[in-house]
Amino acid sequence: MDERLDQSELDALWNFDDPIASADRFAQAAAESDRTEVVRAELETQRARALGLQQRFDEADALLDSLEPAVGVLSVRIPLERGRLRTSSGRKEEAVPLFEEALARARREGEIFLAVDAAHMLAIADTARSAHWTAEGLAELQATTDSRTRRWAVTLHNNRGLALIDDGHPTAALEEFATAFSAAREVGTDVQLFWAEWALAHCLRLLGRTEEALAIQQRLSAERPEDPDVVAELAALTDAAHTIEP
Repeated sequence: MDERLDQSELDALWNFDDPIASADRFAQAAAESDRTEVVRAELETQRARALGLQQRFDEADALLDSLEPAVGVLSVRIPLERGRLRTSSGRKEEAVPLFEEALARARREGEIFLAVDAAHMLAIADTARSAHWTAEGLAELQATTDSRTRRWAVTLHNNRGLALIDDGHPTAALEEFATAFSAAREVGTDVQLFWAEWALAHCLRLLGRTEEALAIQQRLSAERPEDPDVVAELAALTDAAHTIEP
């Protein structure tokens, strides 16, 4: 068996909309007799993440404790998942040093995918330095041509756009969303492409470019007519049209 857990297997095991089923799949995979100890431990870190998404934080922390001491890729995954647990439980200040540790160790181990993951989580947890951490994550991507790793560009630019909207800078946000959409077309999944386009249209509406926004949302509605976020945007665009003076 492989000495390392392949990202494609992780992608197949994860369903972030169903963390209970995901946790069960990770437990079953970790129990397979032909797994190496490293792979089994990596799977357990993901089970801890799934437990955290269920708000079972103490259980998740205890599971990560059981994997210590850690070297190699586990020395990256464990602080990364501990940081996610702190973030999910509303303790972002405690999460920041854990993500910084994960980022430093990922760089030492040459784990580009996990380094970008850590930087992306720092941008979420350390809001005052969100732009800095996003830039750090994007810089990491310059060192790889792997399309699965480069998919992080969609998330990084999209999250930066959302942060700029929250800060009252929709024009700058539009540039980020446009870049996210471009990255999604190049290396993203169908889901990423859908939401990158939705975010782009959402920002266009905030900027008063309602005709462009409407054309995009109508196209997305044809794809997912009952999606609540698309429905909400179409409603907001209708309201905007009604408030325009004749």
